[in-house]
Amino acid sequence: MNVQMKTWVAAFILTLGGLLTIASEAATPVDFTDLVEDSIPAVVNIETLRFGERPQETNRQGNMPEGMPEDMPEFFRRFFDSPFGGGRQGEPDRRGGGSGFIIESDGLIVTNHHVIDEADEIIVRLADRREFEATLVGSDPQTDIAILQIDADDLPTLEFGDSDELRQGEWVIAIGSPFQFEQSVTAGIVSAKGRSQGQQQYVPFIQSDVAINRGNSGGPLIRTDGTVVGINSWILSSSGGNIGLSFSIPTEVAKNSIEQLLESGRVSRGYLGVGIEVVTREKADALGLERPAGALVNRVEADSAAAEAGIEVGDVILSFNGRPVDVFSELPPLVGLVPPGERAEVEIFRWGDRQTLEVVVRQLDEAELLAAEDDDVDIEPTNALGLVVEPITDDATRRQLGDPEGGVVITRVESDSAYRQGIRAGLVILMINNQSVADLDAFNAIVEDIEPGRPVALLLQRPNGATTFVAYTPEVEE
Repeated sequence: MNVQMKTWVAAFILTLGGLLTIASEAATPVDFTDLVEDSIPAVVNIETLRFGERPQETNRQGNMPEGMPEDMPEFFRRFFDSPFGGGRQGEPDRRGGGSGFIIESDGLIVTNHHVIDEADEIIVRLADRREFEATLVGSDPQTDIAILQIDADDLPTLEFGDSDELRQGEWVIAIGSPFQFEQSVTAGIVSAKGRSQGQQQYVPFIQSDVAINRGNSGGPLIRTDGTVVGINSWILSSSGGNIGLSFSIPTEVAKNSIEQLLESGRVSRGYLGVGIEVVTREKADALGLERPAGALVNRVEADSAAAEAGIEVGDVILSFNGRPVDVFSELPPLVGLVPPGERAEVEIFRWGDRQTLEVVVRQLDEAELLAAEDDDVDIEPTNALGLVVEPITDDATRRQLGDPEGGVVITRVESDSAYRQGIRAGLVILMINNQSVADLDAFNAIVEDIEPGRPVALLLQRPNGATTFVAYTPEVEE
């Protein structure tokens, strides 16, 4: 082998060795041990108890054994229960739980609203096995945030990071108590950001493939720098387990709710007063948009902030307060973060023309999401059709919806099969299975008689006055 060949072989071997080294390093799993060790002490287990009825304990004949004192302690009384009669009756106690984490060394803890909702007693268990009865400081169902306080000092804490800086594909870990297995750790990557969920439209959820199960709710989603970027909230799974998608509340949303809860005990949100829907490729072409983006306005409430600013049905909102709206679900969180009474700029696209309007954001009335109390109207949150509807209560709204004769307007689509058939918020239901829908009472009466799993045909009217029939089979609740 000549010198030139030896030189070439040596260079090849060095190059190959370098490539193998790089490949080996790339294949090395991420080491989370230090991150977990530093984070676990600040993560807590939460147990809740909701008391049921407590009738007097009896023996199987319905009386305490003769000679037993009436003030016998509860611990001893339970041994006289009979499984065949008498004994404790009535509603049982209900236990629940989840996770949380400490944000202040004096015992301030963050968790989910749904973890502690309707609890009569809340027990917090620390990583060092100490237990405390917690006091509820405040909670917000819309963002699923709750704050607890325990009587303790010098506790380890976790710090909030900036969820806006979180990048798709970034490593994150979750710590919590799935199925009451405390201090469990799982890891994964950020799958997506800005995901929407119908009942919590003011939260742009972080989606990840981190394994989360029942009991993880309220625990932290932690970045590799040790900061909390999300609060684990819910999963989407066909099996009910972690083989699915995990969703967490971004800290930029959570911090706003926490600050308001600590300051005033409640959360105030900005409210625009519009109904919006997705901009598809077909809609973008029809409207003259270069690409499908923004939030298409399908309803403008009378006397709302949007109506006062001049926003109209058919407008596409492209940005709000300087923040782009690429997907329609991004708009509600942006509006909700603006304090009521403040001004904001709204960029719209109106039939080929871009405009910037100024809107004075108003305060969201949480009750208006479910019912208009002044009109004494009950609005069903869910039904057999999987469609949330509202009555058409004023002439201005009726004109914006295309002057339908009767009907109810769809405000949210919960049925996947209905959504796949093109049913969207802002459409008016005129008929169901050849029965006229004159008003909300007629709608409710018809829906009550719908057989689960049977196809339904709806006559719908669009804001331009066009009507169309759509048929689908609503999902059957298990």
